[in-house]
Amino acid sequence: MTQDPEFTLGIEEEYLLVDTKTCQLAAAPKALMAALEADLGDQVSPEFLRCQIEIGTPVAPDIRQAGERLRHLRATVAARAAEHGLAPVSASCHPFADWRDQDHTDKDRYNQLSRDMGGVARRMLICGMHVHVGIADPAQRIDLMNQFAYFLPHLLALSASSPFWMGQDTGLASYRTTVFGDMPRTGLPPAFGSWAEFERSVDALTGLGIIEDGSKIWWDLRPSSKYPTLETRICDACPRVADALTLAALIQATLRMLWRLSRRNQRWRQYEPFLLNENRWRAARYGTTEGLIDFGAHAILPFDRIAADWLDLIAEDADALDSQPFVARLRDMVAGGTAAQAQRHVHARARAAGASPPEAMQAVTRHLIAEFRRDL
Repeated sequence: MTQDPEFTLGIEEEYLLVDTKTCQLAAAPKALMAALEADLGDQVSPEFLRCQIEIGTPVAPDIRQAGERLRHLRATVAARAAEHGLAPVSASCHPFADWRDQDHTDKDRYNQLSRDMGGVARRMLICGMHVHVGIADPAQRIDLMNQFAYFLPHLLALSASSPFWMGQDTGLASYRTTVFGDMPRTGLPPAFGSWAEFERSVDALTGLGIIEDGSKIWWDLRPSSKYPTLETRICDACPRVADALTLAALIQATLRMLWRLSRRNQRWRQYEPFLLNENRWRAARYGTTEGLIDFGAHAILPFDRIAADWLDLIAEDADALDSQPFVARLRDMVAGGTAAQAQRHVHARARAAGASPPEAMQAVTRHLIAEFRRDL
């Protein structure tokens, strides 16, 4: 008999370290990493670039406990970084740093990644947020992955936090997606007919020695190679912890909604990747400002309508998961605008006040430092 999913949660975030005086990126000192590892154990680790830190919450039974653990991790990283004149930033791109000035961490996995990817890996000055939801049965993982792909552009639009790159406004809400898209095995996940079909596809690459395991598959959504979870990887890094928790709660409740449909012999309609990719592009380009395509309605819907419909869809599931206060913040996120919009507003205000272009970018970075500490 198929085991019902537990819908447990794990949240991973990647942070950039900046000098609090200059707002420039800074490599993590060995003493900082040692202190964090002493405080947090395996919940913290270095990332590909030396200016990055990755954290991961322990498995949590619900969004409330996941939130407590994520706040503790953020507060600890911020406090320890401050001892070195540094501050963490949770945004997918630094407003003005040059990727060519960064060094990658001297670690076997990252050294191999650099060798395999060449110059593409060197540009990976980007951060994201990954959300794991516990689904023990592999067949359910694949079935839910196929259906949940529809919602990935929605999550990208809401999380968009990377409008600037190397001191320039890119015109995109999520420039991170274009940088990461240079890597192989990225983007929307393919649709698979079964778990066995997914495994055969992974084995085709591991058997040739192209990848060592499924962790080198970097789709926007994937079955984790390490845990019995579905891992959502589409989201930009969220400057505010409250926004990160809203997105995690939405992911959890939406997966439960799809599972609930399956219990009634129903399912979410699957659309061609061609169509889903159009929404993915709209999300990366505009965030939430220009709406997304509702393929069933044959219309572009504004995000306040999308949010209202989404909350109606998952109301029963949010009740069952005790996550209503978290998912209900979706309305506030839409009304308040994305993190990308907030950064542009800070930049425009600084320029209007007479700041030079570099000074305006520093103002954006200071805004991100403050947002990291908000709600902790």
